[in-house]
Amino acid sequence: MIPRRHCLGALAGAALATAGLPAHAQADYPDRPIRIIVPLPPGSPPDVLARIVGERIQRAWKQPVVVENKPGATGMIGMDAVAKAAPDGYTLGVLFMTHTVLPELFGKMPYDTARDLVPLANLAWLYNVLVVPPSSPVKSVQDLIERAKAAPGKLSFGSGGIGSPAHLLGESFSQITGTRMLHVPFRGPSEAVQALLGGQVDLMFATNSVAVPMVQGGKVRGLAVTSPTRLGALPDLPTVAEAGVTGFEIKEWEGLVAPRGTPTAIVDKWNAELTRVMAQADVRTQLNDLGMTAAAANSPTQFGELIRSQLGYWSQLVKSAGIKAQ
Repeated sequence: MIPRRHCLGALAGAALATAGLPAHAQADYPDRPIRIIVPLPPGSPPDVLARIVGERIQRAWKQPVVVENKPGATGMIGMDAVAKAAPDGYTLGVLFMTHTVLPELFGKMPYDTARDLVPLANLAWLYNVLVVPPSSPVKSVQDLIERAKAAPGKLSFGSGGIGSPAHLLGESFSQITGTRMLHVPFRGPSEAVQALLGGQVDLMFATNSVAVPMVQGGKVRGLAVTSPTRLGALPDLPTVAEAGVTGFEIKEWEGLVAPRGTPTAIVDKWNAELTRVMAQADVRTQLNDLGMTAAAANSPTQFGELIRSQLGYWSQLVKSAGIKAQ
């Protein structure tokens, strides 16, 4: 038999060796490919952002960064995969504004947005343009409000689905202006835009990247932009505030998150690298050309505060507007 003291010594040595593995692994991180899950189809703003950032990270860390699209269930399928992944820093996800309305909208979720996801950094802000068909009799925001109040529920606004940014913006606009409009959801923003062009809906909050070329080409009429200042590409278009609607300061956001339990050292490493990447002039220019604005440097704590505040804001709006999942 092996003496008891030898057994204890062996066990202690094994424990020390095992305890040292995570620190060693973190020091070598990353030493294999990294996966960024985008819970929307290719070509969507979160997908484009993930690929831009992933390319820079891959170049800096000398490890492949693979963008994997997992669309479905308004983004819940992809984000559930992130929440349930191993918390080792090799699976991340793009979280955006819609995810903070889903808990109130659907009630039972396969994951807890606030608890099961670790914020890394907010990366970008996205703004929208309030547009109508060129044949529309609506000429301005105030004209729209007057017509909506004169015939409650008659004017319709399109969106890419229940809980999508265009839907939330439309509901917020209605509440702030004291109007009531009919929401018409479609299977994605592309279908909603086609419906607008075809005259099936009266208006829409379209993302800058989609709206700007359509306004410039005369395919739609722009009424206002949701950004805090006018867009350089549409200098004659007022902001919503300039158009007389105060308190409408909603902007979309997109950032990276990791599964709960991801080591702090890895979270901090990602935050530092993302801060460096988003400060690069070419990245900021590239995003600006796509209708996005690179977010200022922010910590995981600050991004977490944004997520929690958005969860509260959208929960209240969903309740007050009576929005129901379909």
